[in-house]
Amino acid sequence: MADHYQNNIYHQGGEDRYGTYGEGGDHGGYGYQADYPPQEEDAASDVTEGHDVEDQMYEGEYQGIPHPDEVKAAQRAARAKSREGGSAASELEELSEQYEDIMEDCGHGKFQWTLFIVLGLALMADGVECYVVAFALPSAEKDLCLSNAEKGMLGLVVFLSMMVGAFLWGGLADKTGRRRCLILALAINCIFAFLSSFAQGYGFFLFFRLLSGIGIGGTVPIVYSYFSEFLQMDKRGEHLSWLCMFWMIGGIYASFTAWGIIPRYGWGFSMGTDLQFHSWRVFVLVAALPAIASLVGLTFMPESPRFLLEHAKHDEAWMILKQVHDTNWRAKGQPEKVFTVTHIKAPKTAEDEFIEIQSATGTPVQRWAVRSLTLCKLVLRNIASLLSTELRFATLFMAVIWFCMAFSYYGLSVWFPDMIKHLQYEEYKAKVKTFHRERVENFHFNFSLENQIHKEGEYIRDRFVDIEMKSVRFEDSLFEECHFEDIWSTDTVFKNCTIRSTLFYNTDLWEEKFIDCRMENTTFEHNKQGCHLDMVEENDVLIYLVSFLGSLAVLPGNIISALFVEKIGRVKIIGGSMLISAGCSFFLFLSFSQSAIIALQCMFCAVSAAAWNGIEVVTVELYPTSKRATAFGVLNALCKLAAILGSSIFASFVGITKAIPILLSFTALVCGGLVALRLPDTRQKILQ
Repeated sequence: MADHYQNNIYHQGGEDRYGTYGEGGDHGGYGYQADYPPQEEDAASDVTEGHDVEDQMYEGEYQGIPHPDEVKAAQRAARAKSREGGSAASELEELSEQYEDIMEDCGHGKFQWTLFIVLGLALMADGVECYVVAFALPSAEKDLCLSNAEKGMLGLVVFLSMMVGAFLWGGLADKTGRRRCLILALAINCIFAFLSSFAQGYGFFLFFRLLSGIGIGGTVPIVYSYFSEFLQMDKRGEHLSWLCMFWMIGGIYASFTAWGIIPRYGWGFSMGTDLQFHSWRVFVLVAALPAIASLVGLTFMPESPRFLLEHAKHDEAWMILKQVHDTNWRAKGQPEKVFTVTHIKAPKTAEDEFIEIQSATGTPVQRWAVRSLTLCKLVLRNIASLLSTELRFATLFMAVIWFCMAFSYYGLSVWFPDMIKHLQYEEYKAKVKTFHRERVENFHFNFSLENQIHKEGEYIRDRFVDIEMKSVRFEDSLFEECHFEDIWSTDTVFKNCTIRSTLFYNTDLWEEKFIDCRMENTTFEHNKQGCHLDMVEENDVLIYLVSFLGSLAVLPGNIISALFVEKIGRVKIIGGSMLISAGCSFFLFLSFSQSAIIALQCMFCAVSAAAWNGIEVVTVELYPTSKRATAFGVLNALCKLAAILGSSIFASFVGITKAIPILLSFTALVCGGLVALRLPDTRQKILQ
C-alpha cells in the first residue's frame, strides 16, 4: 500500500519568512500526505456492508463526466503549475492556496452546519436589534414619559451605537480574534439589553440601549469573516448567502413576538411604586434570546484557524483543522479517514506582536496601558491600509455601493409604514362627523366619542362619565355645570371654548388640551397620574404587520441569490438587483393605496435581499484575512450612517411629497448598481 502514498510538499526559493508546524521533510512549508485517494464529500463509507472499494463505480464515468475529486485534483495541479511556471507567489498567496487545499480535504459537513446555526443566531440578533426600539416605543413612551424629541433620540441611538460597534469590533477582530470579539460583543448586548428592560427612566433606558447597540454592532462584520474562513472556494458564495437569511428571520421573529406580546399595554405587573413591568419590557427580554443562544453556542466553537495562522499560532490552527476534518468525515460515516497534514506555513508577524513589559519594569496597570495603546495603533494602521494602493479602488467602490444601498433600503423601510399611516390618517379624517350649533341639556354621555368636530355647541348640565374621547374637537363651544369623570382621551382638544362651573374628576384632560379657553369656577380633581400623553387601549398593529410582511418578502430574494450566486456571479447579482430595486422604487409614483404600497414594499425587499447578499459575499472576498473584518466593519459603519441619513430625510417628506424620496432612492440605487458592475468577479478567488 505504500506505493499509493504520496507527499505534496510546497517549496519556496529565497529567504523563508515562514514558520512551520510539524516534523518531517527537509523543507519549511506545507506537507500533505494523501493517505487515501481523493473522495467526494458525500461519498459512502468504504466499510459499507456488501461493497468493496474495487466494486464502487462513479456513476458518471460512462457519460464522460469527470469525478468531482478529479476536478479538485486538476485545480490543485493548475495552482501548483501556476506557482512553478509564473512569477514567484507571495508568501501570503502561497499560504492562501495551501489553506484552500486543506479546507477542501476537510470537506463541508457537520462542523460547518453547526457553526452556520450558531453564527446565524448572532446575525438574527442583529436583525432583531433594528426593530426592538421601534416596536417597543409606542408603549415605552407612555411608561417612560417620552417627548417627541426623546423618541427621536431613541430611534437615532440604535443606528449610531451599531455604527460605533461595527467600526470598533471589526478592527479588533483582525487583531485579537474573531471568536473572542464576537463573544464579548454578544455578552455586552445581552447584559445591557437585559438591564434596559428594567430601566424605569429615560436616561437609563437610553444609556443601556446605546451600550446594547454597540455590542450587537460587531456581529455582522465578524460573523461573515469568521464563517468564510471555514468554507472552501466552491461553497463560499452559496453558504454565505444562506447565512444572510438569518437577518430576515430576525425581522420576522421581532415582528411576531412584538405582535404577540405588546398589543395590550396594560398587561404586566408592578413591584411597589418604583418598578412597573409592562408587556413591552417582556418583549425587550424575549428579543435578546437569539443573542443569548448564539453566545452559548460560541463557547463550543473554535477560533478561525486562518486567523491563527496569520498570527503564527501553528499548533492551535492545526488542532482546529484536525477537529473540522474529523468532525465532518465521522458524521459522513468515514471515521477511518486521517488528517494527514504535517506542515503548515504561516507568516511571522513580529510587527503585530504586542509590546510586553516585564514585571520588573512596570506595574500591571502600566503593562495594560501599553498593550491597549499598541492595540489601538495597530487597529488604526489597519484601517488606514484600506486606502493603500492595492485596496484603494476596492474600498472606494464598495463604500459607494454600501452607502447607496443602505440609504435607499433603510430610507424606504421607514417611508413605507409612515406613508401607509399617512394614508390611513387621511382616510380617517375624510370620515369625520361635524356637529354645528347643537344644544344638549341634562344628557348623560355613556358612550365613546370618536372622530368628531363640534362647533359652536352648548352643553348644559351634561354628564360625561367613563367614556373614551378619540379624535374629538370642540370649537367655540359652551360647557356649563357639566361633569367629566373617568375620561380617557386621544387627540382630543377644546379650542376657544367657555367652561363654567364644571368639574373634571379623574380625567387625562390637562391644560395643554384647552387652547385659548376661558375657565370660570372650573375644578380639576384627582387627575390621572402618568405622562401627559394620549392613551390608547391597544397599540396599532400596523407597524408589526408591515414589518412582518417586509421581512417575509426577503425570503425569495435570499433563495434566488443563494442558488445562483455561483452560477450568475456576485457582480451581476448586485448590479442587477440594485437596478431592479430602482425600478421598483420608481413605480411608487403609481401607488395611491395602502395595498399598492405594501405590494411594492414586498417586491422591493425581495429584490434588495439579493443585492445585500451579493454585497456581503464580495466584501468578504475582496479583502485579505488581516483586513477582512476591519474592512467589513468600516463599510458596515458607513451603512449605518447612510441608514440614519436615509430614514431622517425620507421621513421628513411624508405627507408633503413622495417625489423627492422616490427620486433620491432611484438615483442612489442606479448609481450603486452601475458601480457594482465594475467590480471584479471573485467566484474563483481564493481567500487571501
